This record gives sequence, structure tokens and C-alpha cells, in this order.
Amino acid sequence: MPGDAASSGDRRSPFASREFMLRVVSAIVLGAVVLGALVVGGWPFALVWLAAGIVGAGEWFTISRTEPVLALTLTNGAVLAALTVAFFAATPPWLVVGIFAAGLAVLLVLAQSGTARLKAVTGLLGGIIIAAVPTALREDPGIGLVGPAWMFAVVWSTDIVAYFTGRTFGGPKLLPRVSPKKTWSGALGGLAAGTLAGLTVVLIARDHGWTSLAALSLPAVALASAAASIVSQAGDLFESALKRRYGVKDSGRSIPGHGGVMDRLDGFFAVALLVGLYLIVQAILARGTLPA
Repeated sequence: MPGDAASSGDRRSPFASREFMLRVVSAIVLGAVVLGALVVGGWPFALVWLAAGIVGAGEWFTISRTEPVLALTLTNGAVLAALTVAFFAATPPWLVVGIFAAGLAVLLVLAQSGTARLKAVTGLLGGIIIAAVPTALREDPGIGLVGPAWMFAVVWSTDIVAYFTGRTFGGPKLLPRVSPKKTWSGALGGLAAGTLAGLTVVLIARDHGWTSLAALSLPAVALASAAASIVSQAGDLFESALKRRYGVKDSGRSIPGHGGVMDRLDGFFAVALLVGLYLIVQAILARGTLPA
């Protein structure tokens, strides 16, 4: 049958499809924008992640059918924008807490049920993680561009190599009920690639004296990179489970060939959450609240 032949052809040469080429072009354009903003730093980099946080939260409200979607998205965006301005203006902590509390209050009033309120809070917190963590890393004098570059290297390498390895070797499925196409071979290939990519970034930074993080021992860097790679893949699986729960294929259509922002940043979000916890602990230790 013609359909079977086409399907077989797709298996033999998945990289020649129009969808694959669209994914490649989109990835190149997005990668260039993100890396260019990373080098520049400051507001250009922050605006990239502010936009990602706003759009990602809006997609979450849409796929989870949290009403009123538009009002929640606009309010969420206003809170994220205000927090970003507060960050660059070195606003006192009490005012930052006030901005967050005020925005949260409005979201809770807008949401139409207890479940909707929980989803609204989730959207706000998720947007803050995406908008704040890469920016905070980039603006940290002791970390600089190396921190976000390490995150990009680990997550992107894990994602890309897992895809190609899984396509090439196949084998037992990782979690077929959640994501039928993901295999153990892909997961292990992604883990190896993510670990190596994280090490490479730190070794380059060490050679150029870019950051004090380069002084970390290589085993510690390898362990952190491996952990981030695993967390990235877990984030991918978690988003797949969410989409199955709400009966959608993609979180949105904002990125040609990739679906939505949530689809593109599922693994990155999970790593950003991990890095955000690190930043919080680091800040607490720096203030002497906990014993170092």
C-alpha cells in the first residue's frame, strides 16, 4: 500500500522529511537568537526568557483549560515583567515579595475554581523559573555566561543525541505509556552526550579563565552534568504525561516544527528548576543563615 511504503521510507530516512527540515531550521534560528542574546547579556538576554516565560505560561493555561485564559496570561505576563524590572533595578526584597504577592492575589481572584487557582499558581511559578533562572545566572558575576551555556549544552546535547540514538538503535521502550517513541538507547545516548557537553563547556571556561566555576573538580562537573541530563529527560517525559492527561499533541504552535514553548523547554525547565534551587541555597549560605 502507498501509505505503508511512505511509512517505511520515513523509517529508513527520517531526516529527509519536511517536518524534520522545519525543525532543523527553527532550531538553528532559535539557537542563534538565544546564543546571541547570551553573549550580549543584560536586557536582551532577559527579554528572551521573559517572553518564553509569558508564552509558556499562556500555553499551560490553554492546554489545561484554565479560565479565563487571556486574563490569566496577561496578568501573569505583567507580574513576570514587573519582577524582571525589579531584578535589574536592584529592588529591595520586600518590594519584590510585594509584587509577587499582588500578582498572585489577582490570579487567585481571576481563577474560577479551586482547581483553576492551583493551575494559575503553577503557571506563575513556572513562568518565574523560566524567566528568572537563566537571567540570574547570566548576571551573577561569579558565573556569567558560562552558567547558561552549560545548561544549554547539557539540555540541547541530551535532546539531540537522544533523538538520533533512539532512531538509530531503537530497542526497549523507556516509558511506553507516557512516550511511546522514547527508548533506553536514546536515553543512555542522551545521558552520555549531555555529560560530555557539560564537561566540555567547563573545560573551555577553565582554559580561558571565564569563571570561578571552572575551578570545580572534573568529577563534580561530570556528576552535575549527568544529573542535569537525567533531570532534562525526566522533564521531557513529565510534559509528555501532561499532554496525554489533557489530550493534546503539542502545547502550542509558536515554534514551527516544534509545537509550543513548553514543548521546546520541557527539559530545560526541569534543569532550570534544579539550578534555581542551587541559587537559592547559595544565596542562603552567602548570608550565613545556614552553616557553610
